[in-house]
Amino acid sequence: MSRLYITTPIYYVNAKPHIGHAYTTVVCDVFARFNRMLGADVKFTTGTDEHGKKVEQSAVKAGISPQEFADNISKLFRDLLPVLNISNNDFIRTTEPRHKKTVQHFWKKLKDAGYIYLGEYSGWYDMRNEAYFAEDELVDGKSPLGGEVQYITEPCYFFKLSAFQDKLLEFYENNPDFVYPVQRRNEMLSFIKQGLRDLAISRTTFSWGIPVPDDPKHVVYVWLDALTNYLTLNGYPDNENQNNDKYWNNVIHFVGKEIVKFHAIYWVAFLMAVGIKPPKQVVSHGWWLSEGEKMSKSLGNVQDPYKYCRLFGSDALRYYMLRELTFGSDGNFALEAFIQRYNSVLANAYGNLCNRVLSFICKRCNGVVTRPTELLPDDEKFIGEVDGGIEQVIPLVRQYNFSRYLEKVEHMISLANQYVDYQKPWGLKDSEPKRMQDILFILAEQIYKITKCLYPVIPHTAEKLLKQLGIPYELKFIPTEKIPDVIHITDIEPLFPRIDTSDIQKLNVYAEG
Repeated sequence: MSRLYITTPIYYVNAKPHIGHAYTTVVCDVFARFNRMLGADVKFTTGTDEHGKKVEQSAVKAGISPQEFADNISKLFRDLLPVLNISNNDFIRTTEPRHKKTVQHFWKKLKDAGYIYLGEYSGWYDMRNEAYFAEDELVDGKSPLGGEVQYITEPCYFFKLSAFQDKLLEFYENNPDFVYPVQRRNEMLSFIKQGLRDLAISRTTFSWGIPVPDDPKHVVYVWLDALTNYLTLNGYPDNENQNNDKYWNNVIHFVGKEIVKFHAIYWVAFLMAVGIKPPKQVVSHGWWLSEGEKMSKSLGNVQDPYKYCRLFGSDALRYYMLRELTFGSDGNFALEAFIQRYNSVLANAYGNLCNRVLSFICKRCNGVVTRPTELLPDDEKFIGEVDGGIEQVIPLVRQYNFSRYLEKVEHMISLANQYVDYQKPWGLKDSEPKRMQDILFILAEQIYKITKCLYPVIPHTAEKLLKQLGIPYELKFIPTEKIPDVIHITDIEPLFPRIDTSDIQKLNVYAEG
C-alpha cells in the first residue's frame, strides 16, 4: 500500500478563517479522500500558527494575553473542520508542548551542524507576513507580499542560507516536479539564482514565541517555528530518523502562492542542514478574489465559509470551490456564480437525475430492480462511456486538476441524463415492463459509480445517496465496478433542493444572522 503525508499550511491566528483558508483545507481533504479510495494510507494534517509580534500586538489591542488570543482564534479554525467535513488525522497548535520540544531540538541540530551564528539584522520587516526583506526586494515601498514594512535593527541569530544556493539548484535540477505548478517553480529558481542571503531566524523585540535554546532573550523566528510543525506532526524528535519514516518519504505540502518561497527554499535548506530529506512536493494554489481584489480584513471583502455552509451546506461549498477555480490560478468568489453552479449542476443535473430515477424505481417497481440478462448497443455504449470517464478522472486528480476532474464527472452526469431522456422508461411500464426495469437498473448502477466518483468532493451527500441505493459499498475506486444483481431502494429524499434566486439579499441577511 502506498503512503502519503498531506499537509495544509498552518493558519496564522491573526484573524478568523475566511474562504481562502477553507479552500486550501478542502483541496487537501479532497486529495486525501481520493487517494484513500485508491488504496493509499494517508496522513492528513492541519493546524494553527500562533506565535509572532502580530499576535502579541493583537492580543494587547484586545486586552487579553497572547495565549488567550491564540486559543480563541485557533478554536475557530478547529471548529470549521467538522463544518466543512474535513477528514484530517491531526491538528497542530504551535503553542503545544510537543511542538516547543520539536522546535528547540531542531534549532540545536541546526546549530550543532554549524549553520547558525549570532549577528545583527538591519533591514525591512513586513509584520503582516512576519517576513524580512532587503531594500531591493521592496515593491513600491511595500514588501513583495504587499505588506507595509518598517526598518528595524536588532541582534538576532542567522541561518546560513547562502551556503545552500548550489545545493538547492542541484536539488531542483534532480527534482523537476518538486514545485507545482511550473510557473511557481520558475519563480523559485529565479530567486535562488539571484543569490541567497543569510536568513534572520530569531527576534528580541517581542517575547511571544518559543525561546531560543541557551539564549532566552531571543525567540525563534515565526517561520522557522511554523515550518517545523510538519516534523512535530510526524513524531519528531522522538522519531528522529525521518528519512526512513513511511510517511516522510511522501510529503506533499499544499500552500498558497504567497508562501511558496518559505516552503520550497527556506524549509528545504533547513532540512538539508540537519540531514533530513526535503518533502516530495510543494503544491501551490492561487488566490480567491472578491470583486477582483485579494480578500483582506482591512478591505472588508472577506468571504465567510460559515455563511455559505449555513446557506447551502458544506458539500455545495466544497463543490463550488473545486470546480470554479482552476488550481494554481486566481479566481473570483461571487454569490451569484455560486448559486448558478449549485442550481445547474448539483440541483438540476445531478440531484434531479438521482431523484427521478430512484423515485421512479420506488413508485413503479416497488423499489426493486434486477440486473438485465442482456444489454442493447445503447446500454453498452452508455456504460462504457461512464467507465471510461472514471478512468480519466484518476490521473486528473493526481495532477491536481480538480476543476477538470469535476468537469469530467459533469459529463458523465450529462450522459446519464441523455440516456434516461432517450430511453424514456416511464413510457414502458405497460408495453415493455422488462425493458423498463433493465433501463432503470443500468441507470442506478451508473448513478452509483458517478456518486462514488463525487464522494471526495461531496462526501455527506454521496454517502446519503449510496445509502438510498441500499447497496453495501466500499469507498474505493473500481472503474468497472458492478453493484449486486438485485437492489432495493427506499426512503428517497432530494439531495440538493433548488435555490430560489429571486432575492439574493435575503439570502445574505439570513446567512449573516
